[in-house]
Amino acid sequence: MTRTTTKTMLELQEVETSYGQSQVLFGMSLRVDPGEVVTLMGRNGMGKTTTVRSIMGLTPAQRGSIVFQGEDITGTPPFRIAKRGIGLVPEGRQIFPNLSVRENLIATARMPQTAPSVSGAHHSSPWTLERVFAMFPRLVERETAMGDQLSGGEQQMLALARALMTNPRLLILDEATEGLAPLIREEIWSCLQGLKAEGQAILIIDKNVDVLTRIADRHYLIEKGQVAWSGTSAALRENEEVMHRYLGV
Repeated sequence: MTRTTTKTMLELQEVETSYGQSQVLFGMSLRVDPGEVVTLMGRNGMGKTTTVRSIMGLTPAQRGSIVFQGEDITGTPPFRIAKRGIGLVPEGRQIFPNLSVRENLIATARMPQTAPSVSGAHHSSPWTLERVFAMFPRLVERETAMGDQLSGGEQQMLALARALMTNPRLLILDEATEGLAPLIREEIWSCLQGLKAEGQAILIIDKNVDVLTRIADRHYLIEKGQVAWSGTSAALRENEEVMHRYLGV
């Protein structure tokens, strides 16, 4: 792996990714700095999930580079990328249906490892069962329930808690609140605000522009597999034409 000197947590440069003969990403570039909350938004089918899959090595990029904490991870196997400190809350949650809540959490638990020094990186207490249960009291009540016995909201809480149990340096949420009841959504957003306050770097895919412009520092709007617009929350709120064109709001 190539090591570079950088203060950036994650950086994609001109990434191109295909499914067989069908190309989806056409020069995708973005970055997440330590402690930042960044969003990736766009209409359905524009390449948001493929970007996440490229980062995680699940659908490897054919061209371009993906650098995480100063090391090029392009082409690295998914399990090694996860071990390097990227925690994923995937679209569809993908919790283990035949394991209990507690077993789901223990199955992915990993203590934080010593990392290359990155300016602004968070140094909060490690995530443990006690700590995730304190963040999600509902999971305590459902501790012995099997994954397939949980509601959609409980499954999303478990998926987020499971990702935190890997003690990630970067947390990625693909469709963070899709299909959830309003009260559950608010609970997820509140948790993410708390994580931001602790300095956790987060990349979020979601459609709730109003909330995201309150939580996130910067945004990337994607169209046809590449970034069509990027900027701060203030800049996005002030640009109704951009929101309508790329987000349909």
